[in-house]
Amino acid sequence: MGRQSQLIQDMGLSHHLIALNFIIVSFGRKSAWSSKNVQITDTNFDGVEVRVFEGFPKTKEPLKSGVIYIHGGGWALASARISYYDELCSKMAEELNSVIVSVEYRLVPNVHFPEQLHDLERATKYFLQPHVLEKYSVDPERIAISGDSAGGNLAAALSQQFVQDDTFRDKIKLQALIYPVLQALDFNTPSYQQNMNSPILPRHVMIRYWIDYLKGNQEFVQAMVVNNHTSLDVERAATLRSRLDWLSLLPESITKDYRPVMQTVGNAQIVQELPQLLDMRSAPLVADKEVLQNLPKTYILTCEHDVLRDDGIMYVKRLEGVGVDVTHDHFEDAFHGCMIFTSWPTNFSVGVRTRDSYIKWLKENL
Repeated sequence: MGRQSQLIQDMGLSHHLIALNFIIVSFGRKSAWSSKNVQITDTNFDGVEVRVFEGFPKTKEPLKSGVIYIHGGGWALASARISYYDELCSKMAEELNSVIVSVEYRLVPNVHFPEQLHDLERATKYFLQPHVLEKYSVDPERIAISGDSAGGNLAAALSQQFVQDDTFRDKIKLQALIYPVLQALDFNTPSYQQNMNSPILPRHVMIRYWIDYLKGNQEFVQAMVVNNHTSLDVERAATLRSRLDWLSLLPESITKDYRPVMQTVGNAQIVQELPQLLDMRSAPLVADKEVLQNLPKTYILTCEHDVLRDDGIMYVKRLEGVGVDVTHDHFEDAFHGCMIFTSWPTNFSVGVRTRDSYIKWLKENL
């Protein structure tokens, strides 16, 4: 796994995380295959590689639903073609009688923000063309955008872009976000403080993923750990702080005795060099209300043992506040990344439960 192995080493991850990423990236990487219930094809949509999973037609449903699925991996790891995502998307295609388009968007370090989003926009717009939907027997009224982790970030950003585009505003029925990454302004939310040393996704690793995604300087990590990049003297961040005021957005059961980390004087150079930190295309949680209120029906899954837990919960509250129909599915015993761990050698019961709950919501709403 050359390039990805070097990236992991450069990021200074623990031996445990190196092993975990090796499993995710390399274990069971598959060529396209088909089963008696699902046909799988590798192709490209407007030059973007995709893996298409087609559930076979059922007599009572002449047209299928469609899901654009965006894999996680910190914008830098994993693939639509590894066995974990193959199994998830095959399960979705079969259970939902659906066509799942799993996008093989380009990764860091080959490209950086916003190129990943551009890949997804191109592939999705291609799929939404009437003649393409007809080819796959997909109902244009039953299409969802979904993703996990960094893929959840991209799914949220893509949904926001579409509701601002008159041509595509009503093309997406649902968005479903699995433990999504939604902001890079506050790395001291209660979940970041509680789970800062989580073996799956430690805080410093999430910050390194952000910096690499935005093509920044890894020397900024320690300053960002203590929120120096959004200190009170960084005026460019001032208008966005209220949009992730977790003391008002999170319940007391979450905030507990945690206190905000708000520096009076920080490092304005970080935002000057990385203005993308404040861009809602990278941080969907800070989007304007006028954008949020037009979003489709939404599902957000969060895990207790995850630095990103509060990103998801705050997004739930912001969406509810503007009238969006939101289902929040929280798992007290779950950890970041668990939903794809449903088979040997990482077969966890919580992985099966989160996956089945997610698919159940899609089946009921799509």
